[in-house]
Amino acid sequence: MPETGTLDPAALFDTFPLPDGERERKREYWLEIGFGAGEHLAWQAAQHPEVGFLGAEVFENGVVKLLADIRRRNLTNIRILVDDARLLLAALPDRSLGRAFILFPDPWPKQRHHKRRMVSQATLDALARTLRPGAELRLATDDIGYLRWMLELAPVHPAFEWLVRGPADWRERPEDWPQTRYEQKAIAAGRVPYFLRLRRGP
Repeated sequence: MPETGTLDPAALFDTFPLPDGERERKREYWLEIGFGAGEHLAWQAAQHPEVGFLGAEVFENGVVKLLADIRRRNLTNIRILVDDARLLLAALPDRSLGRAFILFPDPWPKQRHHKRRMVSQATLDALARTLRPGAELRLATDDIGYLRWMLELAPVHPAFEWLVRGPADWRERPEDWPQTRYEQKAIAAGRVPYFLRLRRGP
């Protein structure tokens, strides 16, 4: 992370020279905020080797698990920030991301802690700036209070269009969205996961 200025995602992946001396360029860059143990991030990286993945997580145990998964799968297209994702969002250039994920963030259920929630007006504004037109923002939660919070903020944000046609669209996980251990635990505990997909407007 630069102390000042912007961070070009391409610079993070421009490290492996090709046989002709050129440098490999990723087609686009995706960000996962709060990747937990990293199962979703590693799965997406394995499925999309042409994409450069940025992951931010503050808890070291999750980072260690992801690093082990990266080594096991021999993934070379993930870069990790062990810090607050908002620092990364602030440093990224405009329209530099092709997709972003905030999956099952801490709901901070007490009223006095709502200001700590990752899904906020400020975060959505930062994502609106850093996501290119047509890019997708994916949100998930198993907390009904947080779901209401997300629905009050994200679909009405002027930069985003909610990609929903019916109730099943936000109660069923898309095929290219793997189940994580956290989601499995939530279902086992009787909680219902909800999945929101939004598209950055022009």
